[in-house]
Amino acid sequence: MDLMDAIKTRRSIRRYKQVPVPEAILKEVLNAARLAPSADNAQPWKFVAVRDEETKLRLAAASNGQKFIAQAPVVVVACGIPEEAFPTVGGYMSSHVIDVAIALDHLTLAAHSCGLGTCWIASFKEEKVREILNVPEDVRVIALTPLGYPDEVPERTPRKNLEELVVYDRYQ
Repeated sequence: MDLMDAIKTRRSIRRYKQVPVPEAILKEVLNAARLAPSADNAQPWKFVAVRDEETKLRLAAASNGQKFIAQAPVVVVACGIPEEAFPTVGGYMSSHVIDVAIALDHLTLAAHSCGLGTCWIASFKEEKVREILNVPEDVRVIALTPLGYPDEVPERTPRKNLEELVVYDRYQ
């Protein structure tokens, strides 16, 4: 699958087959995240790949009860490390959230190209996730994604027209 096909056909998956993700494919997908660009090449991230059933159940509970998260064979928790990030993107913020988002997007597209499904999870209680996974206080949990073979084919969700999103030469 080429990149544009992956971008056009990736969907958020909320039902997963009970089929383990082979270690080689998991590593390939995680490697895609590792290869992502970051501000000043800081790579201020760490990914926790969770396969333990009890831990996945606890993460689903910490994600406001989204039970489907625990049904996937793997849950990837994407963490950002502010102290390792470029400190002043735009002169006002750390790059760690942007950098992790880029890396996680690489992961989701690589997963899709390998026949796996993902779903960005932004609805979670950081302190609970931090406690479950023993994430240090100086590290921020940015997002989670279940990872596994899809057991559904969701419809394409609508997207705005390009003309609604892009202007040229100045903001209008």
